[in-house]
Amino acid sequence: MTSRQEHWDAVYSSSDDAALTWFEDRPDLSLQVIRQIGLPDRARAELRAVDVGGGTSRLVDALLDDGLRDLTVLDLSAEALQVSQDRLGARASLVQWITGDVTEWRPETRFDLWHDRALFHFLTDPETRAAYIRTMTLALCHGGMAVIGTFASDGPQRCSNLPVMRYSAEELAQEIGEGFEPLVSLEHIHETPIGQRQPFVYLGFRRR
Repeated sequence: MTSRQEHWDAVYSSSDDAALTWFEDRPDLSLQVIRQIGLPDRARAELRAVDVGGGTSRLVDALLDDGLRDLTVLDLSAEALQVSQDRLGARASLVQWITGDVTEWRPETRFDLWHDRALFHFLTDPETRAAYIRTMTLALCHGGMAVIGTFASDGPQRCSNLPVMRYSAEELAQEIGEGFEPLVSLEHIHETPIGQRQPFVYLGFRRR
């Protein structure tokens, strides 16, 4: 187990899910961006989606409610994934759960949708960000959609006692690169469980 895995397992095992600063009872902004960029015009059950850094996010619940049945959730923390599996109960069997590092992951299938809320901004060195983008490019089919949410340029400088990157919409699009066409950009203020306000930026992309 890496030190980063140990860090995140400790975070999720030491606090109730609803007390974590990034907790959302419902991932409304992610769902809004997904609706705006659109998904391929096929039966929902045929679409493939992956939530990277998905941890205890309720996005997987919402996508199951929407009829998707080919879902993957990847996170460094096995503790976080177990929380989500316990929450979903019998529906957890409809999801592939992967404990791993997105920058080292080699997906065995192509996805129609890639989602990341608050993982990318933890990648503070250029090499790691480049590895992430390589993985995302490998994972998405041509024309596939990506939704990435990060701290905005005036957002926190640290999260979970770790340094983070902050982005404007233009900076995030530039960082992701020319292989992806930006389609949608939204700004959002996330209110933590203790009332702190955290500016976020969300971008929706299409893989060229």
